[in-house]
Amino acid sequence: MFRSGAARGVLRSLNTTSQPAFRAVNAPLRTQFKSQLCTVARRPQTLAAVKPVSILAFQSKRAASDVKSTLDKIDIKHEAEVAKDKLKAVPELVSSASSIHPVLGEVGLKEEPHETEMLGGVKHDLAVIRDTFSLENVPREAYLIGLAGLLPYVATSLSTFYCAWEIQHSHAHGTGLLLSDKTAEALLHVLEPLQVGYGAMIISFLGAIHWGLEFAKFGGTHGYSRYLTGVLATGLAWPTTLLPVETALISQFLLFTFLYYNDSRATKRGWAPAWYGVYRFVLTFIVGSAIVVSLIGRGQVQEHVSRPSGTAERIQKLRDSQFEQLEEEEGARRKYLASADEEDEEEAEEDDE
Repeated sequence: MFRSGAARGVLRSLNTTSQPAFRAVNAPLRTQFKSQLCTVARRPQTLAAVKPVSILAFQSKRAASDVKSTLDKIDIKHEAEVAKDKLKAVPELVSSASSIHPVLGEVGLKEEPHETEMLGGVKHDLAVIRDTFSLENVPREAYLIGLAGLLPYVATSLSTFYCAWEIQHSHAHGTGLLLSDKTAEALLHVLEPLQVGYGAMIISFLGAIHWGLEFAKFGGTHGYSRYLTGVLATGLAWPTTLLPVETALISQFLLFTFLYYNDSRATKRGWAPAWYGVYRFVLTFIVGSAIVVSLIGRGQVQEHVSRPSGTAERIQKLRDSQFEQLEEEEGARRKYLASADEEDEEEAEEDDE
């Protein structure tokens, strides 16, 4: 009975229609005992059974969207009121580049006009210099007293340059304008130790400021790192007074620059007031310019003035004089001993007679 063709067709149709979903879901888990021909024959029937499921999902999704669309109703009255308002023209916000802004947030920003003048860069630099030297945040007392403290240093520098000019003018025209060449040279030698000594004193004072900040516990206590800064400045400034004038001025220029770098770092770390870095820049700039003026003036008359003996040369002369004095004393002692021996010999001869 089951071997007839009609029976086999009925059983096959019942098998394919009763378990389409189960076979579609558990297809990878089934054991492959059946032939590939049966599998190929059943694929269209399986797809036909799965198709109504997708249609139901689509219909449910559409129904949900229809429910949502009912919530987003257009308010026609409000739209009509908004339509009555006219857009206001703002010509200031329109430029040649306003239509190419990639970000909507940038629309409406006012464009800064580009500098078209030839001296635009020079004006910018002058504005930066003016802002730097304004020193609005610096206490007025510290600013005025600091500038007053530099007046002796600047005065010695300008006097050195003037004496050098007088010496050069005297050698070029035979006579000076207000001073003779000898008077100008003598005054130049007097100004040299004054400028070097005052510069060493300023360097020592700049180092001592860090001791005061440590005593006041400004920015906290930092111990040896702050105290060593003050000691180092004094220890390096004092030997410059023993050097020749040109070497001493160059050494002090380097020391002033190093101390400014150290003070600017202290300001950034919070070890000094916020205005101290700019304040030190102005003072260092003035002192450095004064040193450069002195070196230029001395360089112009280096061949026309005699080189004064520095402290080191004076110490060497003192040692030479002491050595010569010792030699003289040794020679006198030898002469005395020689004369004493001669007297003893003469007395011995007289005793023998």
